[in-house]
Amino acid sequence: MGNAIFVVWRESLEAFLIAGILYAWLQANDDTGKGKRALFLGLAAGAGMALLLGWALLSVQDELTGEALEIFQTATLFVAAGLITQMVLWMRKHGRTMKARLHADLAAAAERSGFLGVAVVAALAVAREGAETVIFLYGLAQGGEMSALAIGTITGFAAAGFTAWLAAKSLARLNIALLLRLSSILLLVLASALLVAALDRLIGAGYLPTLLDPVWDTSLLLDDTTKGGKLFADFSGYRARPPLSELLLWAGYWGAVLFAWRKTSHG
Repeated sequence: MGNAIFVVWRESLEAFLIAGILYAWLQANDDTGKGKRALFLGLAAGAGMALLLGWALLSVQDELTGEALEIFQTATLFVAAGLITQMVLWMRKHGRTMKARLHADLAAAAERSGFLGVAVVAALAVAREGAETVIFLYGLAQGGEMSALAIGTITGFAAAGFTAWLAAKSLARLNIALLLRLSSILLLVLASALLVAALDRLIGAGYLPTLLDPVWDTSLLLDDTTKGGKLFADFSGYRARPPLSELLLWAGYWGAVLFAWRKTSHG
């Protein structure tokens, strides 16, 4: 549930901030109020598209059984890990100019297509965040209970709304930029955990050799089969008895991420 709360909070917060940026532009550039109505319709359409993606994923899952279902769920874990990583690195590179980009897109859309363009920009912006959230949650659902996931989703959404409200009101001197940077690092940790979960499935199905199993055994320090150990393992990807192939791929992931992280800082 904790992972769901965090993922939904982070993604929903971005969606709230995007909506706030678009609303502020319309507040300053639209006296008729039609632009704001188009904005709200676009936001609702974006959320609807994300829900449609969720329905499509569940429908595909219902049609699959046995090995095909296992492959589909494993692939979803890889996609979720990749999307989280891509989103964090994209935000690191373009986050500072996101407001200007959104304003430029909205101005161009309003000039070209009127209020329909405003709705389209809003819908696409929210649909992107919503689609990522749906895929992340589907990946998390592979190892958790649906009731806990639902509670985590609602809690994360409410927390994002409260955080965005605090940022808008400038209460408690909330440093939203620092908050997003710290959460980006935690998202990368979560992405690596999803990657490890996918590798576990590949090893269990015999598609990936272990090479050496285990490389070490730290179960005396923290056993990942206990309740507390499993909670930590689900979030961080920790394994008390890791196979060598999994360690190598995990290290390769973090090597690529650190390289891209440094590259975006100079971009």
